[in-house]
Amino acid sequence: MRKFKIPKIPASTNKSIRFPNDVIDAVEDAIRGTDCTFSAFVVEATRVALENLAEEEDETKKE
Repeated sequence: MRKFKIPKIPASTNKSIRFPNDVIDAVEDAIRGTDCTFSAFVVEATRVALENLAEEEDETKKE
């Protein structure tokens, strides 16, 4: 499982998505004082989640 790192700002395309206010607050707290944007944090978190799902699927297929 890959460890989550706060990313730098990547090239991106705009998408609209609604987040619960508590999630927004938690992300903003996590990135405060860094060079990371809310969007970059969410993109990296999504990438890590997708990799974890793929790893779990691979492990399940091996069983």
